[in-house]
Amino acid sequence: MHSVDRRPRFHRLACLTALVVSACAAPADRAAPGRAAIAPLVDDFGDTLRLARAATRVVSLNPVVSEAIFALGAQARLVGRTRWDDSPPGMRQVPDLGDGLQPNVEAVIAARPDLVVLYATDANRAAASAFRRAGVATLALRTDRIADFARIVRALGVALDDSVAARQVSDSVARSIQLVAALPAFQPPVSVFWHAWDAPLITIGAGSYLGELVTIAGARNVFADLPQPSPQVTLESVAARRPDFVLAGPRAAERLRANPRWQAVEAVRAGRVLVVDTALIGRPGVRMGEAARSLRALLDSARRAQP
Repeated sequence: MHSVDRRPRFHRLACLTALVVSACAAPADRAAPGRAAIAPLVDDFGDTLRLARAATRVVSLNPVVSEAIFALGAQARLVGRTRWDDSPPGMRQVPDLGDGLQPNVEAVIAARPDLVVLYATDANRAAASAFRRAGVATLALRTDRIADFARIVRALGVALDDSVAARQVSDSVARSIQLVAALPAFQPPVSVFWHAWDAPLITIGAGSYLGELVTIAGARNVFADLPQPSPQVTLESVAARRPDFVLAGPRAAERLRANPRWQAVEAVRAGRVLVVDTALIGRPGVRMGEAARSLRALLDSARRAQP
């Protein structure tokens, strides 16, 4: 789960295209909640979820999932979210139930959900068990990579009994990403260092959504050879790999520019620190296509501005 600034990576505004697609689904194709028993689901903890009927009161403890529920047009069934959920605008009308990692179990149960969806990580295993002991259907899903999105939307489509909308949203997001990936390669090639965290210095590696996004936007991550999603690196290694640009969030970019140590990095010394929209780019959710377009435009503009 990612904010580029590396807190629980929960990240704003849902994909307009996906919302439009969802809203335009023909009424005859949209199943009514509670209509029939639905297919079992195996979640990312390996647990099987068997719902007797479509969920009608959902607590989402993962902003990627919350945004997807809005994109599916099922926001009326969302009865709780995390404090990190900030988009689309209507999200703030959904009750804030606190953190998504190690959540307040009592607060979630008090919302009387018939389904809790949470991020599948070890920190949430105890909460998932507690929800199940309380008789609440629970679905734990990992949302770390681009490919995860189609999978989690498909699962939500089953749980909400609206697989048609799920497929439309998933296809729409995939198309928007493919359009960016199909753009001509930069000439000459562009390399980047992504500053994810200060101390220790963390970047993105090959096994990350942001690494995938860099590639789709047409650039090369100078640490793409590291297999970890969030590897720790040194300032000296950043300088040695000589990225064309440094990508950072707004506050981090200010710190890098002001820190004399970072002058060791040629891109920083030359003023090639680019500010990324972390609220848009940080989550592998419904706005991934928009995020890819934004990153591509940022790199293209910066590249053209070079002498």
